[in-house]
Amino acid sequence: MSDAQALVVDDEADILDLIRITLGRMDVRASTAMTLADARRQLELGRFDLCLTDMNLPDGTGIDLIRHINEHCPEIPVAMITAHGSMESAVAAMKAGAFDFVSKPVDLQLLRRLVGSALKLRGRAPAVDDRTDTGSALLGDSRAMERIRHLVAKLARNQAPVFITGESGTGKELAARLIHAQGPRSEGHFVAVNCGAIPQDLVESELFGHKKGSFTGAVSDKEGLFQAAEGGTLFLDEVAELPLSAQVKLLRAIQEKSVRPVGAQQEVRVDARIISASHRDLSLEVEEGRFRQDLYYRINVIELRMPALRERPQDIPPLANRLLQRLAANHPDRAGRPPLSLSVEATEALKQHPFPGNVRELENILERAMALCEGDRIEIQDLYLPKSEPQPPAGESLDDSLPLADYLGEIERRAILNALDETHWNRTAAARKLGMTLRSLRYRLAKLGIE
Repeated sequence: MSDAQALVVDDEADILDLIRITLGRMDVRASTAMTLADARRQLELGRFDLCLTDMNLPDGTGIDLIRHINEHCPEIPVAMITAHGSMESAVAAMKAGAFDFVSKPVDLQLLRRLVGSALKLRGRAPAVDDRTDTGSALLGDSRAMERIRHLVAKLARNQAPVFITGESGTGKELAARLIHAQGPRSEGHFVAVNCGAIPQDLVESELFGHKKGSFTGAVSDKEGLFQAAEGGTLFLDEVAELPLSAQVKLLRAIQEKSVRPVGAQQEVRVDARIISASHRDLSLEVEEGRFRQDLYYRINVIELRMPALRERPQDIPPLANRLLQRLAANHPDRAGRPPLSLSVEATEALKQHPFPGNVRELENILERAMALCEGDRIEIQDLYLPKSEPQPPAGESLDDSLPLADYLGEIERRAILNALDETHWNRTAAARKLGMTLRSLRYRLAKLGIE
């Protein structure tokens, strides 16, 4: 870091001195400015690897400086210094393009971490077109996927909370992993948790940890997922499933960058980037009182919408080819044989299919076709695509000539399969979604022959 140069902008001399001394101990040379105009002049004359700016300046705001840097020298990460408790300013700064924020009074440990993360971006070009590590769900030449790859590369260069939305199976976790892998936290852990899969009475313990004896069964101290993601990224999948009591603690953890384990007296500092996802409409969840509005604004600083597969049918052929290669590599019966390909008719059939399960459904269809295919080419009959819409509203397009018991059983089967698919086949979460006990769901699965 000996050649690193930072620009620090604040109208308080003591803050400038504190930050300059702290950066000096990290072998980072600091230039200072007390006005927006002076900061702009120094940016024109010098080369900087990082900028730290206060929100309130005599001749403007830190937001003005962030926008100026993004327009004229976007390679410089800029962090905002906000007043204590002013989370609105931090959110506004990150929406404007800030890399991260630190609150006054400045916590020197957090400042060092922020500076260290920012300097890791030096010389690292955004890998906008890198498709080798994105997984099958981020392949494709459609405009939608080009935009997704561009946004992923851009989001990887800051620390703002990201909310990824999209239908089940669209690749939300893959996008989160790529944001982590392309960013300055790539050396840290990527910790993924499905919030709908955690029993409600254990959510706080899983996320924040607990102390020995804090509740029945707490036989030893346990580290929470926030602590496990220290220095890395915490991915909260299906965040809408969190109970309201846990949402309150999550909000504080994001605002204060600290957590209090269950049964602990003191809070523990944590440094983890938060990326969350849900297939639900969170704004609707807020309106209906199931999700806190203040938490919604904190985690949804930047929204990334993953497109459904039916919105980009031209991407299905390359996706299918990649999936077939991957499936063949893990299929012992395909060893030493030519790779499977799709016939023209099979390809067209896939492009016409609505894919309610998106890429996950495409993979399942191809895996089944590979098992049924007798040659080296998958034909349309090997796909076994349904002739009608695969997931119509309950009761529609069913054969109403069936006996009543069979008719109702088919409705029940579809409702259970839909719930299982939406919860990644987690039976506890599916039972909760269906409004039944886990025991009742197990009974119905056995009755309907669903394994």
